[in-house]
Amino acid sequence: MSSPPNVSIDASTLPSGPPSSLWGRISSWASENKGVVYTVGAVAVVITGAGVVYYISDSSRSTKPGTGEAASTGGKKKKSAKDRRKAKKQAELASKDVKDEVLSSSESSLKPTPTVESEEELPEIDEGVIETLSVQDRKDYAAKLKGAGNKAYGSKDYNRAIELYGKAIICKPDPIFYSNRAACFNALGNWDKVIEDTTAALSLDSEYVKALNRRANAYEQLEKFAEALLDYTASCIIDGFRNDHSAQSVERLLKKVAQKKGKEILATKEKRLPSPTFVANYLQSFRARPPPAGLEETAELELESGDGQLQAGLAALRKRTSEGYEEAAGFFAKAVELGNLGDHEAFAYNMRGTFQYLRGENDAALEDLSKSVEVLPSFTQSYIKRASMHLEIGNRDAAAADFESALSQNKDDPDIYYHRAQLHFILGEFAEAAKDYQKSIDLDRDFIFSHIQLGVTQYKMGSIASSMATFRRCVKGFDKVPDVYNYYGELLLDQQKYQEAIEKFDTAIEKEKQAKPLGMNVLPLINKALALFQWKQDFQEAEKLCQKALISE
Repeated sequence: MSSPPNVSIDASTLPSGPPSSLWGRISSWASENKGVVYTVGAVAVVITGAGVVYYISDSSRSTKPGTGEAASTGGKKKKSAKDRRKAKKQAELASKDVKDEVLSSSESSLKPTPTVESEEELPEIDEGVIETLSVQDRKDYAAKLKGAGNKAYGSKDYNRAIELYGKAIICKPDPIFYSNRAACFNALGNWDKVIEDTTAALSLDSEYVKALNRRANAYEQLEKFAEALLDYTASCIIDGFRNDHSAQSVERLLKKVAQKKGKEILATKEKRLPSPTFVANYLQSFRARPPPAGLEETAELELESGDGQLQAGLAALRKRTSEGYEEAAGFFAKAVELGNLGDHEAFAYNMRGTFQYLRGENDAALEDLSKSVEVLPSFTQSYIKRASMHLEIGNRDAAAADFESALSQNKDDPDIYYHRAQLHFILGEFAEAAKDYQKSIDLDRDFIFSHIQLGVTQYKMGSIASSMATFRRCVKGFDKVPDVYNYYGELLLDQQKYQEAIEKFDTAIEKEKQAKPLGMNVLPLINKALALFQWKQDFQEAEKLCQKALISE
């Protein structure tokens, strides 16, 4: 992420020396490790399921446990009236605590602000006058001017308040004065000035959470989403993840950054598969099934035949590496090109469409998945994948229709219920999601992700005891699966049960190493880093873990 912009303030009024604060360390490290910052932010506020591909969907929403209230999903260039109302509400939220702040003397090193009875009592201040005043007179004048600024702000006379805070700053630069003046600019929608003054405030108090949040909101209004994300993430960390508004803002900004970065990548670079962790999570969100008859490892097939290419693609998938997935995508594409696939035609279109989907080639993927169900209407997995795509592009009705079509072909396919539950989950329909996850379990108790997602859904609904019981059963029944311990740890971390959470993350890390030494899931590493930071503010160890995650990924 880029550094905050330079501001025009008198350098002599600011403290000298290199920044040694928590924010300074977070900012310098984060600017060099953008990917990890995005990951940290995501893990900090989102408890995802196995199908993490749903996460950056425009349709996806999250809620606080037990509230059922959906968070904002981010906007488009051209804002609707509803979007404008949301933006206005965000701006109001960013400044709603100003009255408390500007009237408070407990945060300032100044004496209690004297009452200002009339404008005539205010001192006339300019840089020439200041040079003639003693240090104590400057403090006293600053206090009077700040009090008058508070009064003007309370009366919504923002321009007068800006003038008064400006004079107070001349008397005595103070982070609260800068932040209060930024609040006035915030109310006027002057976002550049908000950034300028909050940056000045942070130069004086680098862990000033209110200034961070105010600057983050201004960055977001200017669509500088990456900068806003950094500020909100830092705010969450410094404030110990106690501010729900900041946490929800991180999630909102993650989606906006992901969408913006995704568009930039698609516009300028060759389309590539996402990380092996991402691909593996998507593929394993479907129950493992044996290869179609005739494509087994032992089948003797010519490599240059369509069936031979399908067999080679399945073998490449088992590597679970970036190279393996790229090879598989190539084999599946070649299989369709060669043709003469007989009973495997629908499977070939399904697999080629799957990898087109993962690359972001949505139109081609939809075409292939539609061809798959046209060739073989009973192939329910193609309906499910197509439903996921419809949901990501915001076509909820088409997604629901595909699930109904799949059920009409096979009402006992547990994958249908699992993925329909995912649709309900990301739309905040937790009661319906829980029903479908349970139905998926009833049909097949051996699929771990149905159990995990049921536990997460119960937690989102506020049924903490039920959720914890579900995860205890998961540990007992699936003791070798790393994901169980990772997601269990996330819920414990959310409850601030740090020691237990770290134990679960350590177990997940060890089991990841044992099960997937060449392609481990990095989420347990990131989660442990967050836990250590929240619990002990151990930035050094958290950084080491994030670096390991970056290398592994």
